[in-house]
Amino acid sequence: MAKGAQGRGSDRELSRELGRELSRAVRGRVDLGVTARALTTMDASNYRRVPLGVVAPRDADDVAAVLAVCRAHGVPVVPRGGGTSIAGQATGAGIVLDLTRFMRSLIAVDARARTAVVQPGLVLDVLREAVAPHGLTFGPDPSTHSRCTLGGMIGNNACGAHSVAWGTTADNICDLKVVSAQGKLHHLSRGWQNSTAPEGLRAFVDRHLATLRTGYPQDLPRRISGYAMDALLPERGADLARAFCGGEGTLGVVTEATVRLVETPRARALAVLGYPDEGAAAEAAPGLLAYRPLTVEGMAADLVRVRGGAGLPRGGAWLFVETGGATEAEARARAAELARAGAAQDTAVVGDVAGMRALWRIREDAAGTATRMPDGTEAWPGWEDCAVPPARLGAYLREFRALLASHGLRGIPYGHFGEGCVHVRVDFDLVSAPGVARFRAFSEDLAALVVAHGGSLSGEHGDGQARAELLPKMYGPQLVELFGRFKDVWDPDGLLNPGILARPARLDENLRFEALPKRAVDVAFGYPHDGGDFKAAVSRCVGVAKCRTASGGSADVMCPSFRATGEEEHSTRGRARLLHEMLAGEVVTDGWRSREVRDALDLCLSCKGCRSDCPVGVDMATYKAEFLHHHYRGRPRPAAHYALGRLPEWLRLAAPLAGPLNAAARVRPLAALAKRLAGIAPERTIPPLAPRTFLAGLKNRPEPDAAAVLLWPDTFTNHLSPEVGRAALRVLADAGVSAALPSGRVCCGLTHVTTGQLDRAKAVLRRTLDVMEPHLPDAGGPGVPGRPGVPGGPGLPVLVLEPSCAAALRTDLPELLPGDPRAARLAASVRTFAEVLEECAPHWTPPRLDRPVAGQTHCHQHAVLGDAAERRLRERAGLTGELSGGCCGLAGNFGFERGHWEVSLACAEDQLLPSVRAAAPGTELLADGYSCRTQLAQLAGREARHLAEVLAEGLGRS
Repeated sequence: MAKGAQGRGSDRELSRELGRELSRAVRGRVDLGVTARALTTMDASNYRRVPLGVVAPRDADDVAAVLAVCRAHGVPVVPRGGGTSIAGQATGAGIVLDLTRFMRSLIAVDARARTAVVQPGLVLDVLREAVAPHGLTFGPDPSTHSRCTLGGMIGNNACGAHSVAWGTTADNICDLKVVSAQGKLHHLSRGWQNSTAPEGLRAFVDRHLATLRTGYPQDLPRRISGYAMDALLPERGADLARAFCGGEGTLGVVTEATVRLVETPRARALAVLGYPDEGAAAEAAPGLLAYRPLTVEGMAADLVRVRGGAGLPRGGAWLFVETGGATEAEARARAAELARAGAAQDTAVVGDVAGMRALWRIREDAAGTATRMPDGTEAWPGWEDCAVPPARLGAYLREFRALLASHGLRGIPYGHFGEGCVHVRVDFDLVSAPGVARFRAFSEDLAALVVAHGGSLSGEHGDGQARAELLPKMYGPQLVELFGRFKDVWDPDGLLNPGILARPARLDENLRFEALPKRAVDVAFGYPHDGGDFKAAVSRCVGVAKCRTASGGSADVMCPSFRATGEEEHSTRGRARLLHEMLAGEVVTDGWRSREVRDALDLCLSCKGCRSDCPVGVDMATYKAEFLHHHYRGRPRPAAHYALGRLPEWLRLAAPLAGPLNAAARVRPLAALAKRLAGIAPERTIPPLAPRTFLAGLKNRPEPDAAAVLLWPDTFTNHLSPEVGRAALRVLADAGVSAALPSGRVCCGLTHVTTGQLDRAKAVLRRTLDVMEPHLPDAGGPGVPGRPGVPGGPGLPVLVLEPSCAAALRTDLPELLPGDPRAARLAASVRTFAEVLEECAPHWTPPRLDRPVAGQTHCHQHAVLGDAAERRLRERAGLTGELSGGCCGLAGNFGFERGHWEVSLACAEDQLLPSVRAAAPGTELLADGYSCRTQLAQLAGREARHLAEVLAEGLGRS
């Protein structure tokens, strides 16, 4: 047997034995399968390490049991929370401890003492929401607050925007319960007498007092790098809990923590100060600290251009300075005082909640948005959060920019200017050997620059693999040697997170792209935003995990399936990880045929929410369609793909038989048989066909040459809800907008796309373009490029009433047929109902309805089309209130498919159904999407209507 094969056999035997022993020893979940391993190869860093498996312990005893089994086999253990670490410390080659599944409780809150007892897997926002009624919060608040865990924050000594007021995580920890690598439970607090320290720790401190006193830089508020061993000095109270914070999972496993809470200001305001450049903003920041702000955040114009931000005062860089007060007037007065003191070229003071939220969202999404340069080039972490003394920040930033330029690199700095901490992602080439060499050279030079300014290589996220190798530049060899001895006191066998902090791996090892194939991947979509490269598209996911939030508001759709199941594999990030591993071929070994990837994508609703809500624009709906296209190529498909994926064809055939078919669907045995054959969930009711299609009821429509708009007869409107089309025509007529129809049969191909039947979708779309070609805008010449002799049409707006069809035409069409210029021209012509009225009848006055509304903004409208015009139209018609966000859960074919009923129901219960139940009597239920209306009818017994129907009814009353 070859050595490699023998090694693989040994690994398999170890894995089997480890799995058996862990399953016997642990009451929690043990999973050494392909999916679990693939989901945890990466965090939010540049690094990738393949684990043997994942264990979710239930309690401290389980943690100790896992450590005992792994110690016996010499297998490393890596504690993991939300997996948003940016330096690589949440990846590992052994067993990953998933502390988010069971150990996530808020055990107790003592409002009088301002403390809370938490388990490590508790998400920060859950804690904050629980203590908010007491007027309290947990001070540290990293931008990942909606999904990061308290255990992860302790491991990295996380900080966040409010650290100028409330400090780091270490500043807010009272005591910890920790299981050491030896399986012993330790209580860590302030003072040796109040703690149960590992054997030999106090003697270690006593032996090295001089080094601990002199080896650390002073007066640096964001010194996160290395171990905080100086917290054990007697003059600092021998604070064992503080010394443990920032250990990055290398010293022990936190099983419980008592945290300090702080009082939340009753009111807040935001002063936004504009400066010529980030250097000037950085130099102004220290002078604002005397006014005791809650935050002093900085960002430059290049980041804001990425976000398309607006409403900022003039400047090339800005400070966001938040103030608090007992009243809104007091908070605004403090903000105004700061604005006057900041010597800015322009200022703005924002006191309303919506305005502040919009500005803060730019900052919070920066960890994702900064991963793309303004020209679309990818940028990566690695030097995400170094910190210098605030007084040196301006000079440091100028030298940092110069250093970037000298290496031919670009980055977008932003961050906690009040504490000298800068976040930046750099457009490293982490694929080619020269690019990786440049990454190393730049890292070494930047470390020297940070140290020259008296700074810390890490000011927030820890060193991990990205910076630990360079710690001797900051601390010198003697102190770094003590880091290794310090770890040995806690973990003599080197079991916990080896290669991190102490005796670290090289910063250019284990890079996430090393495993990806160099060859191009043959795909059906064009991926125009990723240079046509499916690998680059999948690699968009950097792991910031915004898709892992447990709930969302009207501003968010992503990710409904994760909210329904709570499983990582059903998050956008989890699916992206599986696709990455599918391409890598090391863990997921059967490529496009992978059952693990198929099963994870099966519960993706193709809602497209990630396309807009993911900070880096991951488009899992497209990736799912691509995967299904390859997975089932040349093989039988699920029955639902034939029944629902080819719905337009079946509905055309069924239209003449609508009456008999509707009657048959009401006969329970016949309906059950039909659903079983079609792969439809037995819990579903088959929707009735329209007795007369929308097109069949039309007479004397104008020719396109005489019309102002072309009305797209989508499948759902034509065969299932023709009343929507008739209502739209009535409203258009009242507005003086003449509407024509295409001269032949058209289809957006949506159902073919969502089921991955992409060859058929392309054929449908090409036939559609042939029909639509005379109606498209001119291509800029005497004919259509690539089609000699075919003249360009005059161009009409194309009104699409069904949001999902409009979204398919806007995005799927040009991305499936990137070589056909007609596709882009049709996509650019698509308009929603409200957009047509706004564009073609700007002076029309809608009927005044004066009633509240509830219901849902279609997820595709949210993600692709936008609903600004719809909001304005509702406001003009006197329709007040907000529609819910999220996804209805039906999502076209998804909610009808067998096996999806429970998830479909859970998605509806996330936002839609609660909002409808809470609506007052007389509230108008709006849902422009056929799926949303059907879901409400079948789950709530409530009739919702398209906005066109509501307005048409209003015309009859006016």
